[in-house]
Amino acid sequence: MRLAVGNIILAAALGLTFFSGCAKKENVIVIWHSLRPVERQVLRAALDEFARRHPGWEFGELFYEPEAARSNYIISALGGSGPALFRGANDNIGPMSELGVIMPLESFFEQATLDSFLTDPLEANTWFRGHLYQIADNIGNHLCLVYNKKLIDKPPQTMSELIEIGKKLTFDRDGDGKPDQYALVWNYIEPFFAVPFIGGFGGWIIDDSLRPTLNTPAVVQAAQLIYDLANVHKIIPLECDYEVANALFKDGLAAMIINGPWSWGTYLDAGIDIGLARIPKIDATGLWPSPAVQPMGYSVNVNLKGEKLRITLELLRYLTTSEMQLRFTRISGALPSRIDAFQSPDVQNNELVRASLEQLMVGRVLPPVTELRWIWDAMRPGYQAIFRGRETPAKAAENMQKLAEKLIRENRG
Repeated sequence: MRLAVGNIILAAALGLTFFSGCAKKENVIVIWHSLRPVERQVLRAALDEFARRHPGWEFGELFYEPEAARSNYIISALGGSGPALFRGANDNIGPMSELGVIMPLESFFEQATLDSFLTDPLEANTWFRGHLYQIADNIGNHLCLVYNKKLIDKPPQTMSELIEIGKKLTFDRDGDGKPDQYALVWNYIEPFFAVPFIGGFGGWIIDDSLRPTLNTPAVVQAAQLIYDLANVHKIIPLECDYEVANALFKDGLAAMIINGPWSWGTYLDAGIDIGLARIPKIDATGLWPSPAVQPMGYSVNVNLKGEKLRITLELLRYLTTSEMQLRFTRISGALPSRIDAFQSPDVQNNELVRASLEQLMVGRVLPPVTELRWIWDAMRPGYQAIFRGRETPAKAAENMQKLAEKLIRENRG
């Protein structure tokens, strides 16, 4: 298959100069990631510990939002630079491996080591076209219903319950006609955050032949439900992106939020008594919403060699040990990828982790294929047009499908 490089990296082209020197210093090893501040502190502490074992070497980390991290990494690695390690979700593996910017890892790890990672409920490490490209440090990356126990004792089990409870939890305190508290908030204008509802109506975004499945009744019904929660039932804000949703929940102005494990540590650190639950069941289908599920882990820059590659691989092993994974579990509820860590009391006796696992079990694992990138890109304009009043859900689904097919056709040739 052919992959058009330009469409993936164009948005980041202007940033190439900035990154050109990042990985060229021989004794400096940098990780690019999308960890939030609470988890970033754990990573920073781990790097400091590792540095004490390796005098003469410097270890750094740099945060980027996921889209920027991927694009910037690709453009910099294609230019012969970039960080030594890239940490992200497994849906980066398709485009990165096809572009040749990450290296196969199977020859660096003994089978016994690879066998220590989970294969159930999903395969933790990511293989693509016969090669190992990502070593996982946790699994899931899936959306859950997060609720503030101070505002709601028991989360709703169905959408009809959510709407009923939601009308009591959404209210205007000062009488200015605008709600001062919402029942539920989340970044619903971003397609990734709508995917669970598509699954709840029996659909999905890609089939086994890697074709988009967007012009379907499930996509239309999911979009219509989300639109109605805002405009008919009025239990979520009329406009809500990630930052707005996060701020409302952290300030105690929303009883529930739909968010992933990257956020839970932040809420705990802020002193919010949170609980996790499955996103409420769709009454009409009897199905639970099914969030996208992904392993999270590290890939190695293809440009590394010699002693720098050796130290980088040692760091990769260190960051994916069971002990290190459990550090993250304790602060955020992240699900570890090693079997012994997954079976440890820190996981099995952790209320948040068990609830997270309950949601994961009705989720669906995303394949690490490049087609998904084009599907996400195709979904965004059409889906968001619904909430700007420019498209009906049915027309938006039709447009998303056409654009996804077009992008795949143009890039695959």
